[in-house]
Amino acid sequence: MPYLYQDSKPRPPTLPGAARATHSSGKAYKELKQECLRRGVLFEDPDFPACNSSLFFSEKPPIPFIWKRPTDIVKDPKFILGGATRTDICQGDLGDCWLLAAIASLTLNEKTLARVVPLDQNFGPDYAGIFHFQFWQHNEWLDVVIDDRLPTFKGRLVFLHSAERNEFWSALLEKAYAKLNGSYEALKGGSTIEAMEDFTGGIGEMYEVKKAPDNFYEILEKALKRCSMVGCSIDTSSAAESETKTPFGLIKGHAYSLTGIDEVRYRGQQVQLIRIRNPWGQVEWNGPWSDNSLEWRSVSPSEQRRLSQAALDDGEFWMKFEDFKVHFDKVEICNLTPDALEDSTAHKWEVTIHQGSWVRGSTAGGCRNFLETFWTNPQIKLHLTEKDDGQDDCTFIAALMQKDRRKLKKLGADMLTIGYSIYESPGRDEHLDKDFFRYHPSKARSKTYINLREVSNRFKLPPGNYVLVPTTFEPHQEADFCLRIFSEKKAITEDLDENVAIDLPEPLNPTPSPQETEEEKQFRALFEQISGTDMEIAAEELKSVLNAVLKKTNIRFKNLSLISCRNIISLMDTSGNGKLEFSEFKVFWEKMKKWINIFLQFDFDKSGSMSSYELRSALKAAGYQLNNYLLQLIVLRYSDEQFQIEFDDFLNCLIRLENASRVFQALSVKNKEFINLNIGE
Repeated sequence: MPYLYQDSKPRPPTLPGAARATHSSGKAYKELKQECLRRGVLFEDPDFPACNSSLFFSEKPPIPFIWKRPTDIVKDPKFILGGATRTDICQGDLGDCWLLAAIASLTLNEKTLARVVPLDQNFGPDYAGIFHFQFWQHNEWLDVVIDDRLPTFKGRLVFLHSAERNEFWSALLEKAYAKLNGSYEALKGGSTIEAMEDFTGGIGEMYEVKKAPDNFYEILEKALKRCSMVGCSIDTSSAAESETKTPFGLIKGHAYSLTGIDEVRYRGQQVQLIRIRNPWGQVEWNGPWSDNSLEWRSVSPSEQRRLSQAALDDGEFWMKFEDFKVHFDKVEICNLTPDALEDSTAHKWEVTIHQGSWVRGSTAGGCRNFLETFWTNPQIKLHLTEKDDGQDDCTFIAALMQKDRRKLKKLGADMLTIGYSIYESPGRDEHLDKDFFRYHPSKARSKTYINLREVSNRFKLPPGNYVLVPTTFEPHQEADFCLRIFSEKKAITEDLDENVAIDLPEPLNPTPSPQETEEEKQFRALFEQISGTDMEIAAEELKSVLNAVLKKTNIRFKNLSLISCRNIISLMDTSGNGKLEFSEFKVFWEKMKKWINIFLQFDFDKSGSMSSYELRSALKAAGYQLNNYLLQLIVLRYSDEQFQIEFDDFLNCLIRLENASRVFQALSVKNKEFINLNIGE
């Protein structure tokens, strides 16, 4: 699958007000709506048509769905009825409870909700069958336009719906998110934190409840007070356990929303309680402090009203915090600003963002277990200069996100297992080589390699320079990624591959030597034998000369191609007649000997080919320092399916690089002359 180049320089996060229109027409929501009103038609979205391809990519619908507009389902449809609340989210026949849990958390913050779900749309007089929603994706806000045709069966919505039959904001939001990811089926299975980040642009942190810090209750309380989005779940030991019900009414492998936390006076003691919502809109905890438990009889009606406690089968329930820690395994928190959760005072974080790619054969080196290729991964330098207030260390969160994997599901892509390592920088601004990682341990790393969209961890390190290496677990796995660094104080980041440099020796002039070496005598005899009296050879003749000579070297190789020999002549022919004189050939042979030695140095198994992952070092030895993007292009052009580069391809690569460097240098000279002329005038 293709990976588009994106500039990897650090950049600031974008603001939601600058959401980019994504419709294929290039038109924004208001323009599309006005166009429909002017023509007197209801909007039909060609980008996400009302057909099976928008529903599923790997199967046919199990039942005959009929796409209907809300006006065809009920007489008096409303976009939002009585405010958007968590009870508006009831799961349908799609396994996207992770998304619904995030939507339920979204309703707890009016400002955040209004950003994702613009409130200036309805089924009123200016209704045109068009709605729009805004989502954060990889450092930019996108405005996603949809029509309001929804999949139904027997007149009822099949997927997400509100408890109120004539309220449609949540169903339309789910459709917009399905469009963003390619189809409804693409939403099956996921992590609540993924949708939370797409709704906020915030940063996620995951806690294992059984290993949570002692102040975990305070962390959750502070998170909810700051309107952070919080989800929780129970682990499964096998696929068969997914969505199974425990004796206490809890669902394993299911995404819940954490919607409240408080203390209540019970029998003379303060009891810590936590409120949780099941996005199914039913099936609740049946233990202590559940809806109809005896504990509530000892709590005054006014206290129950304060806690919004009601014995309804609506999927929401209270439970004792100690029981929560026993029965739940994971908590996901999405910090909206993001604000620190450990400190007593809120503060803004500094944010820098890097975009990059893992490309097989060049920058997809895998984790540290694969030392031979690990060093080829992208490397980002991190400068920590300012200590936290009153501390000796610098706090930052590193969040590594793999991009568009859900959208690529229909092409067979799954979430890759990703993570990163952080090393103390040796002080040089260049890509660190294999030997560095062989002899230097990491200073910090992600807690685990895991197949989630994003891996994030919080670190405290002394001020200094560090190098962060983002990787997939296995080598040769391709994906685009986004790396976000959130730091309490200003941190500076830079890509170690940004500088392209050429360091070649001055070209040799073909000058006659007073006495020929034995090697030159042999060449002259062979040259005369093939060229004839004019002592010039064309590409076909050069091929014969070089292949005859190279057979006497230590390289196991296939014969050089005619294309290679034509490229050699284009590099060395100073007269422009398409042939090489013996003096020109002698100059080229000196280059050739150097290139042969470099190739042999990196052909570790003497097989006649070198690993494409060694190309960076080989080119550097030849005088070329390339960034990741150029390296990726060259590897795609010259390596085979086993990520090997034969000598003929290596030779072609070097010839083209030298030709390109000459053109670049010539243009630089001309530009300088042009500037000097203008200054002189």
